[in-house]
Amino acid sequence: MKIFFISILACVLLACVSGSNLSRPENTTMSTTKTLYDFELKSLDNKKTIKFSDFKGKKVMLVNVASKCGLTPQYEDLQKLHEKMGEKLVIIGIPANNFMGQEPGSNEEIATFCKKNYGVTFQMTEKIDVVGNEKHALYQWLSTKDQNGWNDKEPSWNFAKYLINEKGELVKFFTPQTSVLSEEVTKVL
Repeated sequence: MKIFFISILACVLLACVSGSNLSRPENTTMSTTKTLYDFELKSLDNKKTIKFSDFKGKKVMLVNVASKCGLTPQYEDLQKLHEKMGEKLVIIGIPANNFMGQEPGSNEEIATFCKKNYGVTFQMTEKIDVVGNEKHALYQWLSTKDQNGWNDKEPSWNFAKYLINEKGELVKFFTPQTSVLSEEVTKVL
C-alpha cells in the first residue's frame, strides 16, 4: 500500500511540473510529408487495426493512458468529451507503461479496467512505448519537430494529449494535468 501512495504522489508531482501546453505557431506551413494518416496501431482487443487514415476530416486527440496513476480519473472526462463530441472528435487512448510502471496490465486487463471503472467506449489501442529507446513510430512523429513540423515535446507523464486537425496535422500539445473539459481545450475543438 505504501508503494501505491508513493507512486500516486510521484505521478501528481511530476505531472504538475511537466511543462506547458504548446500550439503549432500561426501561419506555419507544414514542411513535412507525414501526417497522422501514415500510422496505424492494433486495437486494445487486438481484433482490428486502427488505421488513422480512417479519421480524415475529423479532429483526433491522442492520449497516453495508464490505470495506476494519480491522473487515471481523467478517463471519466475523456469519456464525457467522447460522448459530447464523438461526431467531430475522435479520442484514442494509448496505454503505455513508461512512467513508474503505472500500466503493468495486459491489453485484456486494461480493457476490463477501463470499461468497469470508467465506462470507456472511446477507442483504445494496444499498449506501446511513448518515450525511450523503444518509442513507437507514432510518438516519434508526435514529438520530433523534423517529423511533425513544429513540436518536440514528448509525454513527460501519463495523460499527455496531442490534438490533430482534420488534415492529419499535429496542432496542439496539452500537458498531463490539463483537463480535456477545460476551456483551454474545448475552445480549440
